[in-house]
Formats: sequence, C-alpha cells, structure tokens
Amino acid sequence: MSTDTLIEIDRVTFGYDKGRTILNDVSLRFERGKVTSILGGSGCGKTTLLRLIGGVYPATQGTVRFDGEVVDARDIEQLFRLRRRLGMLFQFGALFTDLTVFENVAFPLREHTDLDETMIRDIVLMKLNAVGLRGAAALRISEISGGMARRVALARAIALDPEVIMYDEPFAGLDPISMAVAANLIRTLNDTTGATSLIVSHDVQECFSICDHAYLLSSQGRVVAHGKPAQLNASEDPEVRQFIRGEPDGPVRFHYPARPLAEELGLGA
Repeated sequence: MSTDTLIEIDRVTFGYDKGRTILNDVSLRFERGKVTSILGGSGCGKTTLLRLIGGVYPATQGTVRFDGEVVDARDIEQLFRLRRRLGMLFQFGALFTDLTVFENVAFPLREHTDLDETMIRDIVLMKLNAVGLRGAAALRISEISGGMARRVALARAIALDPEVIMYDEPFAGLDPISMAVAANLIRTLNDTTGATSLIVSHDVQECFSICDHAYLLSSQGRVVAHGKPAQLNASEDPEVRQFIRGEPDGPVRFHYPARPLAEELGLGA
C-alpha cells in the first residue's frame, strides 16, 4: 500500500445475506489529507463501505486496510483502537435529543478522555465555533433546525480531532444554503485539520465542488468510474453520464429486476 494511501479497500465482496451481493469485487483507495466522494444511487453499497471501514461487518472476500493494518471485525481491541482515529457524521445526525447542543458535542470527550470539565468546555466551544454554532450551545436539539443539527453532528464528529472523518449523506434534506454551508465546512475542516475525508452521497454537484477524487458505484455494487471531478464530468461512459447528469433513461433502470407483471398477476399472454 502506498504511503500516501490511508485506507484501502482491496477486491472486497460483501452481502448481508447469501441471496444478494451488495458490493462486488470493489477496490478503492483513500489518500491522506484528501476529500474523496463515493457516489452512486440508493442501495449501491455506499454506506456499507463505511461500515466495513469501521469494522461493523467483516468483508465476505477481500481486505480492508487502515494505515496498512487489516481491519478485523472480530478483534474488539483493534476496533476500539482504530475507531478512536475515526469521526462519523451519520446520515440523520444521530444526536441525543434529550441533551443540549453543548452536551452532544461534549459526549465523546467525556466518554473517551480524562480531560477535566474546564478543558472539555473550551474544546466544545471551539468546535461549535468552527461550525458557527457557539451561540446555540445551550439550546436543545428540538429547538434548532435540521441544517443546524447537521452542523452540531459535525462538531461532535470532530471533537476528538480524528484522522479520518466519514460523512454519510451530509447533504440529504438540506436547503440550498444549508447544503452550501455544509459543503464549505467539510472542505475547510479537512484543509485546516489535515484530516482525510470520505463523503458518501448522491449529490453530485456539491461533492464535485469540494472533493479531490470521486468514485462512482453502480447498482450492482461495482466501481464503474473514478477520477477527479473534471474527468467524471467529461466521461462518455453511458452509466457515468446518466448518473452525473441525472438522466431518467440509460443503463440504470427504474424497475428492480422482476418477472413480467402479467405473469406475476397470472393474466397469461
């Protein structure tokens, strides 16, 4: 593995059950200090990739390497050590609704460090300031908007200064202004902290505006293209063009594979 590569997915195949393969012989590399987007339609295995990196599930075939070390989902001691280096922004924030904004961001610091409350307070306020929400520290989650909640979740994700920050659909459900704010935050935090950022999304243009490299997964769980945003934009591959341009007709079909409707309804020829 190259010294510039922090995380490597090497010919990984995975399925939640024997009946359906989610990821099919995929290989991806995530470089240190870069923002990489993992694009694709719903159900193509984007979030599953993040779970494999975090050791939530073991790969059926192939290997996942973090900083040269093979991730073993059965090695609890290793997982705790590796996850300490990861920050995660969950798709819907996963904030504790009965805690304040401040308490949400303080939670990982209290769980994973021995810092005193004065130091925790200073760190939390600095992280909230970085996402523009220091003034909302005392508010409850029910008192803030969806876009603000996403920024609180981001502040919590960076509370421990992780080497890798994984974003699961960070732009989902956001209005255009909140989406632009979130994208700018991801890029700024990545460059300021020197972290490595992985963005799972289907929002092509927002990802292309901030990422250094992008992978496109097909509905069959394969990597169909990868490269810089300009390279993917210029691709003449029909499947790449359909996804990037949001075209309704193309290799990606609307209907999930099934028997003919008339046959299933027993209507005959």
